Amino acid sequence: MSDQVISIIGLVLVFAVATFSSVHMGALAIVAAFVVGTAFVGESADDIFGGFPGDLFVVLVGVTFLFAIAKNNGTVDWLVHRATGAVGGRIALIPWVMFLVTAVLTATGAVVPAAVGIIAPIGMGFCVRYRINPVLMGLLIINGASAGGFSPISIFGSITNGVVSRNDLAGNPTLLFVSSFVFNVVLSVGVFFLFGGRGLIGRRAEDGAETGVEKGSEEGEGGTLVPAGVSGGNTPDGSGNSAESTGGTGTSAGAGTGTATRTAAPAPSGPAATEEIPPEDLRLDGPRVLTLLGLVALVVGSLFFDLDVGLMALTVSVVLTLVSPASAKGAVDRCAWSTVLLVCGIVTFVSMMERIGTIDYLGDSVASINAPLLAALLICLIGAVVSAFASTTGILGALIPLAVPFLQDGHVGAVGMIIALAISSSVVDSSPFSTSGALVTANAPEADRERVFKRLMAWGLSMCAVAPAATWVLFVVPGWL
Repeated sequence: MSDQVISIIGLVLVFAVATFSSVHMGALAIVAAFVVGTAFVGESADDIFGGFPGDLFVVLVGVTFLFAIAKNNGTVDWLVHRATGAVGGRIALIPWVMFLVTAVLTATGAVVPAAVGIIAPIGMGFCVRYRINPVLMGLLIINGASAGGFSPISIFGSITNGVVSRNDLAGNPTLLFVSSFVFNVVLSVGVFFLFGGRGLIGRRAEDGAETGVEKGSEEGEGGTLVPAGVSGGNTPDGSGNSAESTGGTGTSAGAGTGTATRTAAPAPSGPAATEEIPPEDLRLDGPRVLTLLGLVALVVGSLFFDLDVGLMALTVSVVLTLVSPASAKGAVDRCAWSTVLLVCGIVTFVSMMERIGTIDYLGDSVASINAPLLAALLICLIGAVVSAFASTTGILGALIPLAVPFLQDGHVGAVGMIIALAISSSVVDSSPFSTSGALVTANAPEADRERVFKRLMAWGLSMCAVAPAATWVLFVVPGWL
């Protein structure tokens, strides 16, 4: 059995064991990388550690630390209050504003994780205050990043168009951008209605911040729906216990009966947590002004000077801690450490798969198929599945060249194939194992984090099947591109 096949079996076992036991998936993935790497592949410990995503670790910790401080000193509440006023208090428009702002950031050159890292914590602040489903908010932010991500001056767009040009393939940068944007808008409309958007229509900010049990819904519009007697299985905190079934006020009646009862959600203690500040107290004081300046520096540094968003966020956090120590009290504890271990563990294992050639092995196997349309579909499928756990940027650079042989012979339209592959590889960033999905999960209120993780995982994995098939039908099969 080849090393590549062994690594694929190892990844499947990681998901299977973590799903049906209380073992933390991230810890299990690192152990699997150690076992497979040393016992079968012959890698050293340094090789395995080399696959640990230090940059992703810093991004997740830096961003959640910074916005925990911003929440502590009331800056997030101030931003939420001001943004709500900008849309006339119409709560249904707030997720769409987040979509557009994130799209503008990525379309003008921000890397996708940076844009999501800046906007996701603010969006989660809206969820806490106005009872918006954090899954709805998170998906619209991620889709917005993907929508703008293929503009001709964006990172994804520049990489894709550069690979196309170097391989002497036909390309259409404008059509790539427009197609990606429209696809993500349509996808977001579906997300809006699937995850509680209908209940937001007609609600205004003056009644949207109400709390209580009776107005809640499972889609996150109020209290948390707690399945009675839920425990066990894999959870983001690695404990095997559901935070929704054990936390705070939410002990369900009739445990073990399979019924569900509505309870008020436990007070969140994650980055979007702490008590809400009354609107009359939302004035700019010294710490809030400094925090806003820090956030502006974060945007400018990452957008215009190509500085790492994680290192920038940690720098701003340290400065704010020195200037206003009270704002940083407890902020480190609110970093989503379990999510960090989960995502970094999976990426460590996938990095090993990339080093030993598993991704190239899959791509070469597909490209050798003597059926161009089927090969095109399978390459889009590989791009989606791998990108859900690894770098979208790397996948775009690796898989387009694999398609060159049957694109050059004219059996498959080059432009349509490139658009299909680009969209398939980017819309799966909603997976909690990708940087964007991990940022949304890490910044979700702690009481909702398990539910957000599970919903994003289900949505991301469903996109691995839906997006390749849909884009293949729309852009490849007709042969008009």
